Amino acid sequence: MLSDISVKRPVFATVLSLLLVALGVMAFNRLPLREVPNIDPPVVSIETNYRGAPAQVVESRITQILEDSVAGLPGIELISSSSSNGRSNITIEFTLNREIESAANDVRDAVSRTVTQLPVDADAPQVAKVDGDADIMASTKLSPLELSDYADRFLLDRMSTIDGVARVTLSGAKRYAMRIWLDPDALAARGLTWHRPKDPAPRAAPHRPAVRARRPAGAHRRAREWSGARECPAF
Repeated sequence: MLSDISVKRPVFATVLSLLLVALGVMAFNRLPLREVPNIDPPVVSIETNYRGAPAQVVESRITQILEDSVAGLPGIELISSSSSNGRSNITIEFTLNREIESAANDVRDAVSRTVTQLPVDADAPQVAKVDGDADIMASTKLSPLELSDYADRFLLDRMSTIDGVARVTLSGAKRYAMRIWLDPDALAARGLTWHRPKDPAPRAAPHRPAVRARRPAGAHRRAREWSGARECPAF
């Protein structure tokens, strides 16, 4: 039937052929070509904050427990984790045929069953989907301390209210620290040594990150504060 119409009406057949060729050229020019395809990998992260706890405690009391709870989920290809002072981060990569929403729900269910095993002082684990194309770079003239303070006080709350934003975290922030220089003469007058100054700070946290004490000669000692330690031999 098409051949009969083409023979009887050659102008119509020519116009139709040219139209198909033009549409093909337009579609070919608009066809995206990328060396690295834009895929949304099924990756889920678990982040838990345990303020004041050293990395060893975070690893044993949070990271290992959460890893064991999600290790049996179906479709897991890779689990990686990192533990630092006061923070635990676990990244779970699923196979490409696993649906990201279903994987995230399975991780949330597994984490919710182990929350009671985590330390009471630790924050609730935050489960989120990881977007590989979500990295944003920006430059500023603020110092690291000023930038951390500005982001904490102004940006976090504003970004959390944006439509479509699931969670906003502040990573790599620089915090203010206090340095205390001890006067050897004043310590000797009060019968104290350089490594046993009076500590007026409350000892509420069961573990605190390591601090560095330095003699005037330049030697260093590392000390860790425990809630039950009141004398040097107890450390």
